[in-house]
Amino acid sequence: MEREWVAEESVLVDAAAAAVYEAVSDPRRMREWSPELFAVWVRGRGPAGEGTRFVGFNRIGWRVWFTTCEVTAAVPGEVFAFRVSSFGMPVALWGYRVEGVGENSTRLTEYWHDLRRDQRGAAFVSLLGRVFTGVPAERRAEVNRRGMRRTLERIRAALSGGVTTK
Repeated sequence: MEREWVAEESVLVDAAAAAVYEAVSDPRRMREWSPELFAVWVRGRGPAGEGTRFVGFNRIGWRVWFTTCEVTAAVPGEVFAFRVSSFGMPVALWGYRVEGVGENSTRLTEYWHDLRRDQRGAAFVSLLGRVFTGVPAERRAEVNRRGMRRTLERIRAALSGGVTTK
């Protein structure tokens, strides 16, 4: 199986772009939607902006791990992205693109770029990923794509007034 380095999924949300951006740009709310993330600690108060740092606590089955994150893009109504690292080594870039497609409809795209290549320590952090998550690097894009679909459906349901369950 050839390794994929990028994955993305999109969904239409029955909500204005500003409301969608407000929801996805709050790291504290990510645990409501993500199938892996179960807790978040954000450094500082107020809305997340470029440079905001947070720690995400994740799990798959019995495996638990944490990552450190830093917001790299925070443009209201357009994009929210953050860089993920583990033990100081780059792991991934995660983000959301928000595109208004009408007065109360928004295309929300979640994307992931694997950063574990072309740098010192890439093989080591890939090995750590497999040990902590149980997912080999070659399958990470597939697992993330499946998680993105669940995340986006939960966001859509929450912002459309529906009830979501984890």
